[in-house]
Amino acid sequence: MKISFVIPAYNEEDNILTCLSVLQTEIARNQNIETEVLVINNASTDRTFERAQSVLGTKVINEPQKGVVWARQAGFKASTGDLIANIDADTQITKNWLPTVIREFSQDPSLIALTGPHVYFDLPLYARLITKIWYIIGFAFDYITGLFFHKKSLFQGGNYIVRREALEKIGGYNTNIQFYGEDVDTGRRLNAIGKVKWTFALPIYASGRRLQKNGLIKTGFLYAISFIWITFLGKPFTQKYDDIRIKNFK
Repeated sequence: MKISFVIPAYNEEDNILTCLSVLQTEIARNQNIETEVLVINNASTDRTFERAQSVLGTKVINEPQKGVVWARQAGFKASTGDLIANIDADTQITKNWLPTVIREFSQDPSLIALTGPHVYFDLPLYARLITKIWYIIGFAFDYITGLFFHKKSLFQGGNYIVRREALEKIGGYNTNIQFYGEDVDTGRRLNAIGKVKWTFALPIYASGRRLQKNGLIKTGFLYAISFIWITFLGKPFTQKYDDIRIKNFK
């Protein structure tokens, strides 16, 4: 199985090299796994394109239509892998992430998508504990809605892998959604056609800059209400979102 990494990047000149460096280290540790890396330069006005292009083995694609969903869709169309891995420019893949993905999909041919949590390494301990509790609550909520309402949609943007044929079957990504809930919408539509697995054994390190900027409570509320809105109504709670860019992410 070939894995295509699709990495949306809007004004990520300070983050993209770290993301790619950690990713290339994991790829080098697992040379038996075929991969390709695509960075989607999403209407950036800084040096994101140049910095991504400087990394050997990285293909950079320009997507002038700003928006994370447009970037994911452009990456999907340009990719060639059997599995499409969606990570973000401010994430760092964890050790053994690749072997875990290959093992899960190899052992279960019925599995069409796999996802796991973010670990916000740059947030204080109390905030990381709160987000972990959110995940546990979200996991329980998703289980209950699946059991009683046959609606499941728990999906973590920036840390999921989906089979190409499954993504093609649902028509790719929903470009009508600006930001909040775009991952939940993908998860909802994938759950309708096959098996989607959430596992805490597939974490990825991510920046908590959005939670830092907008506040833990406000951001948590927006994510939670978007989760519920899309799960039951099939549409986002809001199309408004803030561009969050904090310098010197390491």
